[in-house]
Amino acid sequence: MSDPKADRAKAIRAVEACFERYHLLAAQRPQHHVDFDNEVMKDLKIVDAGLDGSVVYEFYISLKYSNLNDVMHGGAAGVIFDMATTTALCPVAQPGYWEFLGGVTRSLNISYLKAVPAGITVRISSKVVSVGKQMAMLQGKMTSLDGKTTYCTAEHHKVNTPLREDHRKVRVPWDDEFERDWEAKRLEQEKSKI
Repeated sequence: MSDPKADRAKAIRAVEACFERYHLLAAQRPQHHVDFDNEVMKDLKIVDAGLDGSVVYEFYISLKYSNLNDVMHGGAAGVIFDMATTTALCPVAQPGYWEFLGGVTRSLNISYLKAVPAGITVRISSKVVSVGKQMAMLQGKMTSLDGKTTYCTAEHHKVNTPLREDHRKVRVPWDDEFERDWEAKRLEQEKSKI
């Protein structure tokens, strides 16, 4: 029987590991290189995660994410949801299966329900709805911190791609735990076949 506290801690470690690897890889980029997702990855703050493929973040909508109307730009929402929903795959990753940033986006559909004023902190809830060997469907929701206002929602479809070798070479402490767990599961499966 699983321990909910231990499962939550493990899911959070899986998501944090994605951020650790991302920041290590981003640090290798040329000094003045601009990655749109880099700012988002700096500003997402993990609140909770589950082994079911769920992650909750808090995110401050600073002026760098706004438009001339001093509300969050719709394009910014795309990058924010892309990263926030993709990282929900981290707790369900397996070797060769949705590792690191989980493949590439096939489609990202956002429904804008209410303008998000610049200068507030929002809550972003992301979850894996369906995941297979090649395709995954994720959902995201951006709300006020109290949950009373839903600003926008997202449906994100991804296609699994192999982890790039240069990304695999950048190791974080989570990799050892991840590999030990999967080796133990592999051995357990072999025993059950005997």
